Amino acid sequence: MPSKVVYILFIILFCDVFNVINKAIVFDQNSQNYTLNGQLINGYCPNLNCDNDDKKVSSAFITLLTLFNGIPDKETLESDKLAEYAILWLSYILNQKTQNGTITLNDFYTEHIEKHSNYNKKTTDGNDTKINKEVIDKKKDLMNMKINIISNFYDAFKSLCNMHSEIGEENYQCNKCLKNAGDFFEKYEQLQNYSDITEKGSYSQLFSSLSNDYEKF
Repeated sequence: MPSKVVYILFIILFCDVFNVINKAIVFDQNSQNYTLNGQLINGYCPNLNCDNDDKKVSSAFITLLTLFNGIPDKETLESDKLAEYAILWLSYILNQKTQNGTITLNDFYTEHIEKHSNYNKKTTDGNDTKINKEVIDKKKDLMNMKINIISNFYDAFKSLCNMHSEIGEENYQCNKCLKNAGDFFEKYEQLQNYSDITEKGSYSQLFSSLSNDYEKF
């Protein structure tokens, strides 16, 4: 099977993980609270009890990393890129809550994820983990950004996922694929116009990952 097809099939599985996790934790704009649906995330809660929003989000992040490590042929994406996209998701989910908009990811990571009882256990347990605490820590520079800024990258990433999710071997030039490609390009161009983003080296890592994955499409 051609390497490009293998890559696209992997990305479809990869993006499906985000679809699964986004159904498992949902934010309500009216109550400004997160709700866990089903049992997927509950198993990663401290003492099996996520009794506040910080525990819900941190447990969902650990669940996401675990799901990444369960993807077949996860070597298709480098571990550092998996970490970048996991951090993007974390910024997205936190940014939905108004009061989180002015804090940095590092604040949340240090206080609620590193201290989480299941974090070290699930990411450094000696199993075949492509993405783990060591990989995440190497990307901590990305966490020194405000959540409301880095979350803008998630919109572009979601359009990239939609491009691959709509694709099929018999429907390669589908209208939805082209629309999603246009959406991605528009969001990517908008990111380039943000002075706070273009002036910082950490953001360029995310630009590089997004553009490289777009070119492979």
